Amino acid sequence: MSVPPEHPEWARPDQPARPPAESGREPAVQGPPQQAGPPHQSGSPQQSGPPQQGKSPAQMLGDDQIAGATEAARQHAAHRIIDTSSGRSDGLSKCPRCGSTDIKYSLSAKALVCAYCRHQWNEDNAEQAFGLDSSIAELQGHTMASGTADIREDVSVVTLKCQGCGAEVVINVDQELQARCHWCRQTLSVNTQIPNGAVPDAVLPFELTREQAIERIDEFAGKRKAFAHGRFKQEFVPDNVMGVYIPYMVVDGNMHAVLGGTGEVTTRQYTVRRRVGKDNYVTETYYDADVYNVQRAFDLLVDDLTVESAQRFNARDNSQATNNILNAVQPYDTENAVAYNSNYLKGFTSERRDLDVQDVDDAVEDKFLAIARAKALPTIGRYDRGVRWEQEGVAVHGTRWVAVYVPVWLYSYADSAKGENSLTHYIAVNARNGNTMGSVPVSHPKIFAVACLAGSVAAAVGAVVGFGWFFAG
Repeated sequence: MSVPPEHPEWARPDQPARPPAESGREPAVQGPPQQAGPPHQSGSPQQSGPPQQGKSPAQMLGDDQIAGATEAARQHAAHRIIDTSSGRSDGLSKCPRCGSTDIKYSLSAKALVCAYCRHQWNEDNAEQAFGLDSSIAELQGHTMASGTADIREDVSVVTLKCQGCGAEVVINVDQELQARCHWCRQTLSVNTQIPNGAVPDAVLPFELTREQAIERIDEFAGKRKAFAHGRFKQEFVPDNVMGVYIPYMVVDGNMHAVLGGTGEVTTRQYTVRRRVGKDNYVTETYYDADVYNVQRAFDLLVDDLTVESAQRFNARDNSQATNNILNAVQPYDTENAVAYNSNYLKGFTSERRDLDVQDVDDAVEDKFLAIARAKALPTIGRYDRGVRWEQEGVAVHGTRWVAVYVPVWLYSYADSAKGENSLTHYIAVNARNGNTMGSVPVSHPKIFAVACLAGSVAAAVGAVVGFGWFFAG
């Protein structure tokens, strides 16, 4: 991540002070006119920035300096690993009351339920259990939960030793995280992180039931069936919905942001009427503006920023599937995620994380910069023609990374009539708050027909109005 200067002298410049229009005074520094529209012909001087009081404007760091500062920050950063494993040995995950391993997550009870004694419970809140709720302002270097460790592709088969009878059971962790012992029939689970991305630090359990998700998907598709393809109307079955856990990285950040650019304040606006051709006239609007150098520097704390960590659901690649809808159903209340227990995944499918921290680092920096721009927005209200940020960066003091599974009800429809170029359409429901977004295959002839009809109606209305003016004249 780029590292700009942390304490520039111009960290908090004053807002521009405009002289009253009737005073006739001008700012101390003048420049060429700034206009919108055609070039201004009056030759009036352009007014720009406030007096500099004998100081030259501060300069941003160059690329070489930024790279050097980034490397120095990395060398002096403190790295800390937080162990988020359950503390139980691989194998049995037992009911705390009776010791049974037949456990399943109940959507009606919103808790883990033992099939024998009917005891209900939830794992501890992950933030509190692992100390992930400490002050973000105190973060230094990189703090990483153990579930975010770099993925090792050679780890796909794990052997679990049953603590009940001593048998050894092999699990392919790319496909499942639980299996039954073939001797004593007890359920064995992978309880600790393994370096293949299959086991997260925390799980955000499902809140909405399958029936509630079907209702939202049916409502979403129903509002769009007017332009939907005929095949989709015939083949749409909202019951074909699956509960899926999607892997995300949740990031906290302690940083210093610096933004630099130019802002404009309108000083005069006027219109000019000129002839075009023989009998036509056009009216054009011009403006004069003061142009200012604008710099903002401030500390920034980011809490629970989420970024997808599976390539399959990369929002930038929509050539074969409408993956971008997964980001559209955010936000998730990740602060309520519980410590990982594989029983939460029973009855649902899950995607395996296949991106490491360094793979999503650039995306996180882009989001940090977007948050910095949003925070600076209330401080630039005086620049009525806006501010263009030309130089920007964040100096990251510390980050904290946690791997979390978030719940989604997902409906998919593959437009198989297109053959190899078929596009899979998704409709996703946030299984925590019910936010719904998706796409449906549309019929282009229907859209064209509606557009032609709208154009014909507009032409007919225009003709009626025109004839009315003609006869009235």
